[in-house]
Order: sequence, then structure tokens, then C-alpha cells
Amino acid sequence: MQLQLQTFSSLVSVGAAAVQGSARQLIDLTVGSTLRAVLEASASVGLWMQWLILQVLQMTRAATSAGADLDSWVADFGLVRLPPVAATGTVTLSRFTALSTALVPVGTELRTGDASQSFTVVADPSNSAWSAPQNGYTMGETLATLTVPVVATVAGSASNVQAGAISLIAVALPGIDAVVNTSAVQGGVNAESDQALRGRFQDFINSRSRATPVAIGYAVASVQQGLQYTLAENRMPDGTSWPGFFTLTVDDGSGAPSATLLATVTAAVEAVRPVGSIFSVRGPAVVQAQISLAVDVAAPTSGSAVRQAVTAALVRYTNSLPIGARLAWSRLMQLAYAAHPAVINVRTVSLNGGESDLDPGVAAVVKASSVTVS
Repeated sequence: MQLQLQTFSSLVSVGAAAVQGSARQLIDLTVGSTLRAVLEASASVGLWMQWLILQVLQMTRAATSAGADLDSWVADFGLVRLPPVAATGTVTLSRFTALSTALVPVGTELRTGDASQSFTVVADPSNSAWSAPQNGYTMGETLATLTVPVVATVAGSASNVQAGAISLIAVALPGIDAVVNTSAVQGGVNAESDQALRGRFQDFINSRSRATPVAIGYAVASVQQGLQYTLAENRMPDGTSWPGFFTLTVDDGSGAPSATLLATVTAAVEAVRPVGSIFSVRGPAVVQAQISLAVDVAAPTSGSAVRQAVTAALVRYTNSLPIGARLAWSRLMQLAYAAHPAVINVRTVSLNGGESDLDPGVAAVVKASSVTVS
């Protein structure tokens, strides 16, 4: 039964009608009268109680709950909101003169040029400069630069920064003079939104006791935010047919998901896979996109600034394409025009040396390897 909401005026009118209907003579209900004041006070209490009822109804349904109330609602089913993800990338440390060995400890804090965002150096045993005994990276006395991995101190989409944004060393490092990120630090995602949590809860309910693609998709989505995937049923990783085998291609937006992430996804899928099936989890193949075009710029705008804006727009769009998405040749012209209002013409557009769309296939992703804007 749907609750029939009442306004303040309607509550006063209903009360006045009830009082007048019970009286044998005309009642004074004009503004300022004692009985009118009693009815208005009762209407105010009624509005407050109506608001409390609405609050209770809102909190007792996942479709209308929000924030902590929604977290409490789905927690009864064992679900939790996915946390934010910190941006990751690499920075290059350098020095003016290479005279002695320098150490970059894990935990070294780096900042953007305006000091608004902080990043921390993290361990990477696969790095040739990694030293486990010293818990850091060593820069040999003959080396002038050293590239190390970093992660944002505060997780979320705000931790994503463009190339060249990181330029400050929070605490002086002996033998190190400068730092810069030559490529964008990305991958940061905010905590799961209410809408996304509701959608995942629906997948949770729909995938109970089912070994279906929806159940596998839910397992992947519950590992980490920002993951993309494609599912090839009855297909081996090399594309050959094999009944009962399915291949899951997963990407975190980088084109090269870590072995740890793939292992975590494998464990999640293992818990919901159909009995008797075999599967493989892998990262996507990367199809390199070589983009070149020329733009005409309206005077007196700086041509250099326009070309930088167009280059950034092309790289950003191309690198954000999901697994299996096609990079359309004609889309490049649209992106160039939209990148800066001073672009008045786009000429000689080339994608991998031609004018055809770039189709990576269902298990690959397109990434920009070179972008030339003249």
C-alpha cells in the first residue's frame, strides 16, 4: 500500500473539517483563533511524523538507501562497498653529477609541483636497481637517472596526474637532485558509488547458485574497481575451440595488469565457475596505435599549445578504450576539433599508416604508441 503524503495545508484542512463536522454550531477557525492554532500545531507534528516514516521506508530498501544506510543494508548479505583505488605509475629520479652511489628508500614521499598531491615510492623486486637488504633502490655511481614505481598516498580519481606533474621531493635524498613523471600516473578510482553498489548487489542476487557469465562477471567486479573483462566461452587463449574451456581477459586500464591482480581474479572466478569447466585468466594483448595528423590553427593562438592539447586528447581517448573496442579513424578528427576551439581544420589523418579503423579483436586493447600532431 502506497503512503498518501499530506501537505501542511491539507492536514489543517482535514483537521478543521473533522472539528466542524463534530460541532453543532459554526466554529471560529480564522487565522489567529485559538482552535486554528491548535490545528496548525497538530499539523506540524503530523508533518514531522510523516517525514520519520519516509526516512524509515527509505532506509529499508536498497533502491532508496544511500551512503552508510546502503552499506548496512547490503552488509546483511555479506557485501561491502569497494574501496577507492590509488593511482600508480613510475617516476624518474635524476642528478646533475654522478659521483657516488645513491639510495632511494621505499616510502620516499614525492609531490606534484603545487604540493597538492603526494606519492610514495613502493617496492618492486623485479626492478634491476632493487636492493632487498637496503629496502630501496640503488643508483650506481655512474648512473644519472633511475626509474622507480610510485603509488598515490590518497586513493581516488583525484590521484591521477598528467605527465610532468610530479616534480618535488618532500625530504632531501642525498645524491638525488630532481624527479619527474615522464608518463601519466593513473588508475585512481573513487570509492564505489551508491549506484554501482546497487548494480553489483543485483548481480550478486542474480548469480546465486548459478554458474553463469553473470556470476563470473560479478566475481571479477568484486575484486577491484575499474576492471574490464571479456569472456570467450568454449575458446582457448589462442582462439581454438575446446568445449568446456573459457578464457577470461581482464584489464585494469593499463593494458598490462599485474600478476597479483590476475591471480586474485583467478581465485574469485574459481569460486563460481561451473563444475567440470576449465578456464584461463589473462591480460589483454596490446595493439599499438600510431596516430599522425596536421591541424590548422586560427591566429593569434599559439600553435604549440593547440598541438599539445590535441595530442593529450588523442592519447587520453585511445588509452581509455576498453578491451575489444575499435579505434575509429574518423573519430580522430572529431577529437582534434574538440580538443581546442582554435582548431579550424584537420588534415592528413593517419592511423597506423592508413585510413582504416583499428580493430584489436575481442581479447586485445588499443593503446597509443605514438601521436604526431603537426
